[in-house]
Amino acid sequence: MPVNVDPNARLVVLWGDPSDPDAFEHHYREVHIALGRQLPGLRRYSLSRHMRGVRGEQYYLIATLEWDDLTALHAAFESEIGRAVAADVSHLTRFAAVRSMIFELDDLMR
Repeated sequence: MPVNVDPNARLVVLWGDPSDPDAFEHHYREVHIALGRQLPGLRRYSLSRHMRGVRGEQYYLIATLEWDDLTALHAAFESEIGRAVAADVSHLTRFAAVRSMIFELDDLMR
């Protein structure tokens, strides 16, 4: 019986307010998500909206992508589709600033 492993590596992408929200949304929804969903080993892809900052910067959109581990995450972006996803970010940065980070999770409570 396979063991169900919770994803423990994440890529978080933080998008600033777009200069043209309609163009940003159209490209993100019609192109970028479709590419991202093809990333090898991707376990979960979620979007967060309507954030209210407690401290620090406000963001328009936060994308969270999850893999089993950092090795799988790195392999995904070394693939052909991973390179296409990374290249597509340049289309979106015409409309919005982006920040991103990858990290491993360390669950403290279950």
